[in-house]
Amino acid sequence: MLAKEFKTRVLPLSNKLRRYARRFTENDEEARDVVQDVFLKLWQKRDMLEGVDNVEAFAMRMTRNKSYDLLRANRTFSLEEQQTGWQNENQSNLSDELDRSEAATLIKKLIADLPELQQKIMRMRDIEQLNYDEIAEQTQLQVNAIRVNLSRARKKVRDELFKYQAYGTERSQTNTAKIL
Repeated sequence: MLAKEFKTRVLPLSNKLRRYARRFTENDEEARDVVQDVFLKLWQKRDMLEGVDNVEAFAMRMTRNKSYDLLRANRTFSLEEQQTGWQNENQSNLSDELDRSEAATLIKKLIADLPELQQKIMRMRDIEQLNYDEIAEQTQLQVNAIRVNLSRARKKVRDELFKYQAYGTERSQTNTAKIL
């Protein structure tokens, strides 16, 4: 898109975009800044605008997104809200870490329950990051056999993990039902 075409197709949208941005920002200066940023971005992407069917709708969406970004950036929180957020974040991080640790322990146990060949292939491929040719060289197996064994091992671990997670959910629902 040439500058002349940009001036005729995009710049006439200025007032409409400013009014639209004003709805979000509730401040005329911020709305003008948003529109200026949108025009700059549109100018930088002017070659891509050839493929856009409705430039006005595209510019409106960019204006809305830019306005939301500005509102998020300007949002303020009280000190109490921030401290509460940090406490909740720390608690959820601890909980997530415990969940990951428990899952890792369970996965290690599930892998240990696999047949020896599948354990070996899974360890070589997923932990040691060896490629199939290197595994074939060490195990004297064909690449296709390695793929099949690895697929079966992963499926077995995944299915058992899902069973465990579903069982835990069923148990907690049963316990909740008993409590109620």
